[in-house]
Amino acid sequence: MELKERIIHEALKLFSLKGYLNTSIEDILERANSSKGGLYNHFKSKDQLFLAVLSQARKIWRNRVLHDLDKIDEPLMKLRKLLENYRDRYIKDSKNIPGGCVFVTLSVELDDQRPDFASEVRRGFDRTLVLFKGLLARAQASGALRQDVNTDDVSQLLFTAMLGASVMYGMDKSEETLEMSFGALLDYLDSLSSE
Repeated sequence: MELKERIIHEALKLFSLKGYLNTSIEDILERANSSKGGLYNHFKSKDQLFLAVLSQARKIWRNRVLHDLDKIDEPLMKLRKLLENYRDRYIKDSKNIPGGCVFVTLSVELDDQRPDFASEVRRGFDRTLVLFKGLLARAQASGALRQDVNTDDVSQLLFTAMLGASVMYGMDKSEETLEMSFGALLDYLDSLSSE
């Protein structure tokens, strides 16, 4: 792994564990086995590194959470697979995000301290909500989702429950709690089916 990639990778791991504000340049240098010159040769500032880490975190999220969704036609099954991927392929990814969902960690930490960075994180949340709403709307239009379901409300509920399960898992790393939380979430999604 090249130095720039190693710095981004180690910073991402640290940000998932400690947050952005609590991670020092020295922490990153130590984990990446780099000097200040090595880091500043690639990044002008910690802020610039944050944006590179956020970009990498988004790539990992897409790779893990959207995995094989293109092989599924039915929108409700696609949403189910997305939630399963989030649970099984993303949230448990201790190699890249040992602290759990880095977006949850950063959004809580940065909201008041760095609203500019928090808004960058929120953009991803907004896109995920739009994805949920789109899948639910398509399921309803196809007749797979009950007509009495308010897709805006359900999208918000599914999304916040997913994030809440991430927070719980981030606190105790209990797979049992994660399975129970997502089991309830998936059962709820199944209960909305018109079939």
